[in-house]
Amino acid sequence: MKKLVLNKLAGLENKYEELSELIADPEVMSDQSRWQQYVKSHSELSEVVGLYRDYKNAASELEDVQQMLQDKLDPEIRELAELEAGELAEKKELLEQRLKILLLPKDPNDEKNVIMEIRAGTGGEEAALFGTNLFRMYTRFAESRGWRTEIMDSHLTDLGGIKEVVFLVEGRGAYSQLKFESGVHRVQRVPTTESGGRIHTSAATVAVLPEAEEVEVDISPNDLRVDVFCSTGPGGQSVNTTQSAVRITHQPTGIVVSCQDEKSQHKNKEKAMRVLRARLLDQVQQEQQEQMASTRKSQVGSGDRSERIRTYNFPQNRVTDHRIGLTLHRLQEVLMGNLQEVVDALSTTDQAERLQQVE
Repeated sequence: MKKLVLNKLAGLENKYEELSELIADPEVMSDQSRWQQYVKSHSELSEVVGLYRDYKNAASELEDVQQMLQDKLDPEIRELAELEAGELAEKKELLEQRLKILLLPKDPNDEKNVIMEIRAGTGGEEAALFGTNLFRMYTRFAESRGWRTEIMDSHLTDLGGIKEVVFLVEGRGAYSQLKFESGVHRVQRVPTTESGGRIHTSAATVAVLPEAEEVEVDISPNDLRVDVFCSTGPGGQSVNTTQSAVRITHQPTGIVVSCQDEKSQHKNKEKAMRVLRARLLDQVQQEQQEQMASTRKSQVGSGDRSERIRTYNFPQNRVTDHRIGLTLHRLQEVLMGNLQEVVDALSTTDQAERLQQVE
């Protein structure tokens, strides 16, 4: 491992030991706000420091065994020593790779909640029905992780398809797990509306936005136009006669957000503002990424929502992620929310690509 990396790890270990002393100091403990800040920092460093100590132990033991192999040894002892040296070298290499991954710059959004948007694309009613499949897939995946989901806004078709749905996924690390889902999702199957049994190709787009805190996005009330109207259901019929639905237009950017799922105008406005903040933050971050070409070399992490990222082929029971060449013949399992294998593969590929850029 490079000396620069080792020096950085040694510095983190020193910081960890300093924090260990501070959180045990009665004077610090009397200031709960300060103490909790130190405890959080200590916890964040625990994994990398633990791995660094394991790495140092493995490196030291390997050096001892290699030193021993330079002496004259009984053939049987030499064989055992060579075997141990091989195992220690493998362990050291594995720990080194894990440490490099932990030292990669963290995405500041990784621990945030996300606001997801699913919109039917080409394919008419079939695309809307596929949107329903995607919504169920993500909500069930969220349930499996112990996360909470909440619909912010939705527009359905007469057959129960989703023209558009905006929903919150609330849980630690939600963005880190779902951020690679942005893009065009394509489905190939025989639609329920098709009498001839022909396979059709339809699509839906997915956007994954980190939820923004109020302090991250400065929105002036003077920049907003707020309209209220009666909420509507499938086919455009009025759901209720009160003007509870809210549409907010951010006039400087032209971004429009509507929310009608709550019966209360106040609650709909509150939800719409959460979506608006997320879209504004996303716009700023997209602009920053476009100015930094190096951050967009990775196809996995590009976040290009016009890119076809995945195909769900029903006749072949196949799901293919085109960015990493992953194919699974477990379509129904994936659509029921068993997404972890896909999520892990995307995350691993992203880490490998970022490691290549820093090594």
